[in-house]
Amino acid sequence: MDVTDLKVVDAVARHGSMNKAATELNTVQSNVSARIRSLEDELGVALFQRSARGVQVTPAGRRLLPFAARLSKLLLDASCAARDDGQPNGVLEIGTLETTLALRLPQLIAKFAKTYPEVRPVVRTGTTCSLIQAVIDSRLEGAFVAGPVNHPQLHSELAFREELVLVTSPAMHSLEAVAGIDTLKTVVFRIGCSYRQRLDSLLANLGIQAPEPLEFGSIDAIIACVSAGVGVTLLPRGVVANAVREGLVAAHEIAPELAAVETVFVRRLDGYFSSALSIFLQSVRLDGAAAPVTMPLAS
Repeated sequence: MDVTDLKVVDAVARHGSMNKAATELNTVQSNVSARIRSLEDELGVALFQRSARGVQVTPAGRRLLPFAARLSKLLLDASCAARDDGQPNGVLEIGTLETTLALRLPQLIAKFAKTYPEVRPVVRTGTTCSLIQAVIDSRLEGAFVAGPVNHPQLHSELAFREELVLVTSPAMHSLEAVAGIDTLKTVVFRIGCSYRQRLDSLLANLGIQAPEPLEFGSIDAIIACVSAGVGVTLLPRGVVANAVREGLVAAHEIAPELAAVETVFVRRLDGYFSSALSIFLQSVRLDGAAAPVTMPLAS
C-alpha cells in the first residue's frame, strides 16, 4: 500500500464512482479499478461493493478512509505551504456556529474579502461537536465553536465572549412563569450544540425535567417557534436583540455561570496554517475577545 493507493481510495469513496474518480485523478477507469483490486488483494478485505449503480464503501473501507483523507489533506497542505509566499490567496474554508455567523462574522468576512480579493472565503455551519470533528479530520482549516475546548490535536484561542439569555414568547414575563408550565418544550439546534446542554442545566435548576427537545437547523426557525409559544430556547443576547425590540420574543437574564460563554477558534496543531487564515485571525483578534454584544432586555 502506498500514497497513490490511498489517494485512489479517497477519490472513489467521495465520488461513489470509479469513472469519476479516474477523471479527478487524470487517469482511466481501468487503472483505478486495477489499483483498488490490487489493494484489496494485499489487505485481504473488500473496500468497495460494486453494483450497476456505482460503488459503495464497505465497513473495511470506512475504517481505511480517515487515513486516506488525512494523507490526501497532508499532501495538499504540503503543496500549499510550498507555494505560500505570505500573500493571502486561494480558498479559506472555516466552520462556525450559526449564532456566531449571524452575530459576529458578516462584517469581519466582508472587510477581509474586500482587503484580500484573492482569497475566497468558504464558511460551513454546524454544532460545536460536528465542527470540532471536521477540524480534527482536516475537512476545515479551523472553526469557531463554544469553548472551552481541550484536545491534544487542537490549538484553541479565545475569539468572542457572549451572554446567553433565556428566550421565551412575550407572554412569559419571568423565569417563574417558565417554571409553572407543565408541558414546557425546548426549541434547540441539533445534537452537538453546547447551548442546549446549558438550557437543560438551567431548567434543572428551576426544577423542570428536561423535555424531549424540538430540533431545528436555523436561528430564524427557532426564534419563530419560540415567538409562537411552541417552547423556550437559550441564545446569545445579541442574536435575539431585534426580535426582542419588535416584541416577537422576551429575553430573560440567567445565572452568570450559565450565561457567560466563550467562542473559541480551533485549528489542528499539526495542520497547515495558511497566510490567509493567519491574517483573518488577526482581524478577529482586533474585533473579538471583546465584551458580549449587549442589547436591552424586553419582557
